[in-house]
Amino acid sequence: MRILLAEDDPLLGEGLRAGLRQLGFQVDWVRQGELAERELRSGAYAAAVLDIGLPRMDGFQVLASVRAAGIATPILVLTARDQVPDRIRGLDHGADDYVVKPIDLNELAARLRALIRRAHGQTREQLRVQDIVLDPSARSVHKGEAAVSLSGREFDLLHMLMLNAGHVMTRAQLEQNLYSWGQEVDSNAIEVHIHNLRRKLGSDLIRTVRGVGYILMREAGPA
Repeated sequence: MRILLAEDDPLLGEGLRAGLRQLGFQVDWVRQGELAERELRSGAYAAAVLDIGLPRMDGFQVLASVRAAGIATPILVLTARDQVPDRIRGLDHGADDYVVKPIDLNELAARLRALIRRAHGQTREQLRVQDIVLDPSARSVHKGEAAVSLSGREFDLLHMLMLNAGHVMTRAQLEQNLYSWGQEVDSNAIEVHIHNLRRKLGSDLIRTVRGVGYILMREAGPA
């Protein structure tokens, strides 16, 4: 799942990027508020971690700007300010959650997963479609009672499709959510991953909508 990290402290930013990547997120990192606003306006992210104390445009200004523009990306505010008025201000400007430094990385990851899940109308941590169960925190997949081994990209692709089960996803949308800056994307990468998922999980789970993209079927049977 691709997220935006906006943090101007180089040590903290590097640590958060590395840690979140180890926990399965694709992370793009910016250090200025103006850049955070620009990236959020692109609509390319499943969620964002936004430091309040950014240079050139602080986190409150970024929040106010993107929410005024109708950008609904879930945003978690990250700040050293633990006073109640600052928490209220962040939430009033459109933040979806609030974490105070110092940060527990596992808690941050869990909060991000919850924000992404709620943004897609999901209430449970585990996603269930047909006989497939995906656990984002454990990064595990089961088909019925059997565990299924997936590569990191295959897991991320299945996760995105299951969050959007019943809705067509274009190849561009899938690539946008699976790859962060600087990662080379082969022209047929999505097709290869889809082929592997069908082979491991069943040929009827993911349907091709010709000329549009792919859809993960909520129920087995004809499309």
